[in-house]
Amino acid sequence: MFPIWDEQTSQNAIYVELRRAIIMDHLKPGERLDVDGIALQYNTSITPVRDALQMLRHDGLVTIKPRSGYFVTRTTLKQLRDLLDLRHILEVAAVERAALHASPEQIAELRSVHAGYTGDDDVSYDRYTDENRRFHYLLAHASGNIELTQLMGRLHDRLARFMVMRHGGRTQAETHKKIIDALETHNPEAARDALLDDIERSHDSIIDKVLRDEEATWQV
Repeated sequence: MFPIWDEQTSQNAIYVELRRAIIMDHLKPGERLDVDGIALQYNTSITPVRDALQMLRHDGLVTIKPRSGYFVTRTTLKQLRDLLDLRHILEVAAVERAALHASPEQIAELRSVHAGYTGDDDVSYDRYTDENRRFHYLLAHASGNIELTQLMGRLHDRLARFMVMRHGGRTQAETHKKIIDALETHNPEAARDALLDDIERSHDSIIDKVLRDEEATWQV
């Protein structure tokens, strides 16, 4: 259940709570989001709720259906495979360019992303997910391509729920450290190999988890 908020609650606060509920699978794919009900739970008007839902729509986490309302985005298995394939393409391009262009300051910023493993609870995984997004966003930014950076951020928003599925909180920081160490050598091949070791294992575990636990609920 959502906490009760006072009238000063911003749309950003509502956005953060709804986003966490979607990513942690407390709000299920295809579930209708009742604007009036959410406003009542937060003790606020419907305006910040609608604004928050529009932000989530931009992230690809909420879908608006004309004359029907707002729904948690449902992803087909084909769409998930395509998103993971797109991630592979973009991440390789980003890391190879970052290996050539990353400054010492950018590498230091990448090293500062992770706050360490704190458990498998929702709050920790909410943080791990944000750290993972920030890491790959900064990695793309170090490539020097702003369009690639923005696209990477949006892609990781859409993949957030699935990244939680793999429960990689224990290993995420160490895996990312290998990528950073490779970047520091300014060797594109080494950086690419370190990245591929990360994303190929994560993609396999996501698909395996989906097919094992959620196959009956997925659209092909």
